[in-house]
Amino acid sequence: MPISPSVVLNDVSFTWPDGTVALSHLTTAFGRGRTGLVGRNGAGKSTLVRLVTGRLHPTSGTVTTSGPVDHLPQRLQTGDDAAVADLLGIRPTLTALRAILGGDASPEHFDAVGDAWDLEERAAAALDAIGLSGTTADLERPASTLSGGQAVLVAVAGIRLRGRPIAFLDEPTNNLDRRARGLLLDMVDDWHGTLVVVSHDRELLEHVDETCELRAGSMTVFGGTFSAFEEHLAVQQAAVEREVRVAEQRHRTEKRQRIEAETKIARRAKAGEKAGRSMPKILANEARKKAQETAGRLRVGYADDEAAALDAKREAQLRLRTDESIHVTLPDPDVPASRQIATITVRGRETIVQGPERIAVSGDNGVGKTTLLEQLVGVPDARDHPLPDTRAVPHVDRIAYLPQRKDTLDDTATVLDNVRRDAPHVPPAEVRNRLARFLVRGDTVDRPAGALSGGERFRVALASLVLADPPPQLLVLDEPTNDLDLTSVDQLVDALRAYRGALVVVSHDEAFLERLDLTARLELG
Repeated sequence: MPISPSVVLNDVSFTWPDGTVALSHLTTAFGRGRTGLVGRNGAGKSTLVRLVTGRLHPTSGTVTTSGPVDHLPQRLQTGDDAAVADLLGIRPTLTALRAILGGDASPEHFDAVGDAWDLEERAAAALDAIGLSGTTADLERPASTLSGGQAVLVAVAGIRLRGRPIAFLDEPTNNLDRRARGLLLDMVDDWHGTLVVVSHDRELLEHVDETCELRAGSMTVFGGTFSAFEEHLAVQQAAVEREVRVAEQRHRTEKRQRIEAETKIARRAKAGEKAGRSMPKILANEARKKAQETAGRLRVGYADDEAAALDAKREAQLRLRTDESIHVTLPDPDVPASRQIATITVRGRETIVQGPERIAVSGDNGVGKTTLLEQLVGVPDARDHPLPDTRAVPHVDRIAYLPQRKDTLDDTATVLDNVRRDAPHVPPAEVRNRLARFLVRGDTVDRPAGALSGGERFRVALASLVLADPPPQLLVLDEPTNDLDLTSVDQLVDALRAYRGALVVVSHDEAFLERLDLTARLELG
């Protein structure tokens, strides 16, 4: 007996209030096991996840699930006073449990606890498994004291702890160091129920049973890992490319034959006119009529053959995967090679960032990489609480910062207003033209930044840096490849390699760092 799918989307469409179509008549399903959901930035993956988790409602069509759905969003949002217990998602149950143990026998507390009487013990074990202490005190540890990677691991551990039958993880490997990635992969391998991971991370996508690609509004389902899907796709596209070449050759042949036929018809008509002058008029008219009918049939036949060949060529070309990519050109800040940009001290060892140098800051989650960057760009709290023997002092004023969580954007303001905030003198039409190079077009420019996907947020934040006037002398990037598809990463690498200002970057993406021609690498921890 076939197993029913856990999630079904039937003829689902979603249109944003401004009229932008995110999904159109999508029908697909997710079954038990581990599924990798892939697709280029802007394909609609995050919108699909929000529809399944109930954060959005379809414009038309239906979304049905076989049970409750849990969700790890691209951006973890916790209040300023949130603790680890809140990040685990166990606060209501934990509060009820502690009230009961304190002598409060209110029925609503028992309803909230249900069967979770061992919640604190299981929470402690979950935290221990990811390298954090699981005492009662640690459950009340401020979430703000965790690194981005630690927060992601805690949130995923909370999803496993709550044990809902369906879970979606949106870019879960963002910000994770090598050890944390290993812990996450172990959790994925041991996952029970239905798990859908939305990711561009090749390593993670080798730990799934099925790959689903969202592209051009339709879903392709492949029973295997992402690398197997890529191999299948490569074979398929090679066949399509051969088909396109054959169709193009056929079209050229049919076009040439039509032109040659037209030439022959014209010559025959000219010869017929000449011969007709020596014939009786009635016979000449009859001959002319027959010649015109024959020429007409030939023209229609050759034209039909050429049109059919053109249609076949276009149909084959449509099956070729040609996708747009962002075009990033960072402004030239004209930084002399002798100009001192910043001083970074790590464990007492001082490094001078000078001229257009590229510096990478590495280290495990929680050692203070983001704090060091925040010192460099002037975040007050980071400067007031420096790390031991580690600090960063800028020597220039024109600094652009792209933080890990891309929270430099005002979620309530439009994309256009966000970008113009950093470039108030640039006309709106020029801003729109520049955003188009980042694949942010049309009505999307007028949408609130809070409605953007992770990849879209990055592109808008990067566009703000590119349009900054005057251009930054120092670019500070914290995990810039988070949420980016592989083609966009390539474009970013090319832009950073060509950038003539100084660069300080934090990233756990080793392949990305190796391509930047780094001047130096500073290791924290």
